[in-house]
Amino acid sequence: MKPKTFAVDIDGTITENGGGRINLDALSALRHMKNIGHNVIFVTGRSSVEAYLLSIFGGTTRIAVGENGGCITVNTNEHILLGNIQQCQQAFQIIKKDIDNVVEKPVFPRMTEVVLERTFDLNMAKQLVLEKNLDVLLSDSQYAFHINSRGIDKGTGFQEVMKRLSISSDDVIAIGDSATDIPLFKVAKTSIALGNSTEYVKSQATMTVSAKSGDGVIEALDKLAPKLSEV
Repeated sequence: MKPKTFAVDIDGTITENGGGRINLDALSALRHMKNIGHNVIFVTGRSSVEAYLLSIFGGTTRIAVGENGGCITVNTNEHILLGNIQQCQQAFQIIKKDIDNVVEKPVFPRMTEVVLERTFDLNMAKQLVLEKNLDVLLSDSQYAFHINSRGIDKGTGFQEVMKRLSISSDDVIAIGDSATDIPLFKVAKTSIALGNSTEYVKSQATMTVSAKSGDGVIEALDKLAPKLSEV
């Protein structure tokens, strides 16, 4: 059979949001997919460097999409930047000036986005972005709030990987849990929302599972197993 490509979120998908601990059984199940000939690529709101390191130590495909699609790490020395961090930093300063409790989240250094603590009214900030005509988008990954350049999301970031690796959308299986994963769902023929997803996120996926986070990944792979033979 033709190899499939799993596009997999990290926080809330193979980890529990907040704790950051990886479900090792889920990672092992994903590594098995890689070992039998499929691609497993992490697509995350975290830095692409973190995701790339996870691919090395986790034994999955060595390319990663981070910063909600803003940055792709191809190897230790090559990063493809799709977003504009200056735009995001300028927007952050404007939002911080007008809205209380807007603070940056301590994270690995970012190359294309600004990451904020979930300590303020996101809808108020989105309204401010519209009023000021700022060329950015705000999103909530459940792990953090993110400021990204307009037009950048997990879907556009992963499409760059698809072009680079000659992957067809018919062969993509996306797995995620939050609203930031919906653009990724839209570029995949098969998309799976986990049990910890909101009802809206579930409505945007082609299939759902009842188990949460890493256990949900395992449930999803078990459901797909009859269609996934060794390549």
